Amino acid sequence: MASKFERFASAGKGNGLRATHDIHAGELLYTAEPLAYCVSNTCAKYFCHSCFSRRETLLRCSQCKVARYCDVTCQKQAWSDHKRECKCLRSLHPRIPTDSVRLAARIIFRLLSPSQTSPGLCSLEEHESHLCDMREERREGLSQLSSMLQLYIQQEVPNIMQELPAVDPLSLLAKLTCNCFTVSDGELQEIGVGLYPSMSLLNHDCRPSCVMLFEGETLHLRAARDMRPAEELTISYIGSLAPTRDRQTQLEEQYHFTCQCQRCTTADMDPMMLCGEEEAWTPLREAIPRLENLQTHGDWEELLQECSSLLAPMGGAVPAVPDGNVYRLRVTDLALDACINLAQWDRALAYGTITLEPYRLTTRRRLFTFHFLMEQRDRRRAPRERKKKSTK
Repeated sequence: MASKFERFASAGKGNGLRATHDIHAGELLYTAEPLAYCVSNTCAKYFCHSCFSRRETLLRCSQCKVARYCDVTCQKQAWSDHKRECKCLRSLHPRIPTDSVRLAARIIFRLLSPSQTSPGLCSLEEHESHLCDMREERREGLSQLSSMLQLYIQQEVPNIMQELPAVDPLSLLAKLTCNCFTVSDGELQEIGVGLYPSMSLLNHDCRPSCVMLFEGETLHLRAARDMRPAEELTISYIGSLAPTRDRQTQLEEQYHFTCQCQRCTTADMDPMMLCGEEEAWTPLREAIPRLENLQTHGDWEELLQECSSLLAPMGGAVPAVPDGNVYRLRVTDLALDACINLAQWDRALAYGTITLEPYRLTTRRRLFTFHFLMEQRDRRRAPRERKKKSTK
């Protein structure tokens, strides 16, 4: 694939990527394999740890009891990455390290096998750690993860500073918080994390010119709109469905910069996202962290119950929150995910229908889920229809 972009020094942003030719919306610009990747702990039982396919039944590694695979072929393909990891997982059993610790360990194992690495557009050494920009509380959290990382890999790498002098565990973990990517499935549901060094050159914009899609662990960078030569290629580091204040806060805390893109400076979408009375939508905003925690732990019954209660008409003097309000939409989204996981297809379809118009204005994410729900509902109804016909 002939490259249509180049690396350049982006004013005020450090390095970046820019177009060298005309680029058309939807065009595939780059395909990248990760330096290292892993399935998220929350998805570890449901997705193949090699190809990221979702399967009803997966073969479990007989040694560590953690890694799961579609079949023997996937298990063999994963062995070069899993061999050292397997021993480390056994040493901590039944504890399982966090996603970031597991990913950092896989990167260390990959760096110990130089023949498996390739330079690309950007090397790991060029990545910024931003340790000096972090709050003390965040640095302390990373320090604890660094201790866990060294304990985790001790069986395979007893002295990391001796074997890899250029790799400091704390700095590596800090780099991952700023530079790794969430790997998603065909419905854009988060299933893993990976480090794609060359793609870390892409700078952020709240109205990005490019999007990342995944097939298994393979990353595909596509143009979200037409671009002219010299125009910068950008992605969104965070979810776009958030008002300016929330986006700015997340970008400053995780990526250590203040976004000055057009959407942030004009705040033109905030009136739509924050529609309704603040008194009415504040309880929704405050409930979201708790609801997302239930989602992370797979407590679907409780999640659906709480979401349903929050979305129910309040009555009295408190006005209803419009469906387009960003916090109501997020709670509806969580209720939808709970219904999908509980196989309550009709109810899921009802929630999905509510989200269609607001998502159409901001992102195409729920269009995938809507078609999936229609398919599931029709599939469930088909046996009923056949049964009715057979009894006539």
